[in-house]
Amino acid sequence: MSSIADNIGSVTRRIQKATLQAGRAPESVRLLAVSKTRSPDELREAHQSGQTAFGENYLQEALEKMEALADIADLEWHFIGPIQSNKTRQIAASFSWVHSVDRLKIARRLSEHRPENLPPLNICLQVNIDGEDTKSGCTLESLPGLVEAISELPRLSLRGLMAIPAPDQPESTLRARFRSMANALKSLKQDFPAAGPLDTLSMGMSGDLELAIAEGATWVRVGTALFGPRPPKGDQS
Repeated sequence: MSSIADNIGSVTRRIQKATLQAGRAPESVRLLAVSKTRSPDELREAHQSGQTAFGENYLQEALEKMEALADIADLEWHFIGPIQSNKTRQIAASFSWVHSVDRLKIARRLSEHRPENLPPLNICLQVNIDGEDTKSGCTLESLPGLVEAISELPRLSLRGLMAIPAPDQPESTLRARFRSMANALKSLKQDFPAAGPLDTLSMGMSGDLELAIAEGATWVRVGTALFGPRPPKGDQS
């Protein structure tokens, strides 16, 4: 069985190869370790191999890990799951990044709850790129209005877009989905130059990160390829 260190090395090499093939600098893409259901010990092992950015889907689970790993100063916590209104205060206070903002109400609450002693909260707007009924996210058509409104919120830094294409699609369809995200970000940068950095595309996972990087991903979110299959429900210690 491969160790987490071996897996991080393997995924890092995949990222480097993909960025070079795309004519991009290797440092232009960062690895976000999707660590939901993983133990603090597994995250500590990943950190010992150089991984500092971790993505969590469930607030309470994440807060427990933050407490258990409080001795590690350079961890960077990203919230990547659906956001309930009653969780925005703790999310705004505990994370450096939120990738899953999909409506203005949530953005406003995150801005209101971001502590003044912390830098602005980095956020990405989640796009429901395939129009799936069961998936969170705004539409591509609604992005300009959202960006215009969110750009006026004082405690947020609008970094870019996030998407999770439907699985098991042909490579050509996935590539088209990723390309549409890159084109949308480019248009937003042109139309709203003062809205925020707008320098981030959070897209690509264990099975399709090469395609995402080829189309401009700057964060790839990888879980299974780093930690192995998730433990079955009821055995997520």
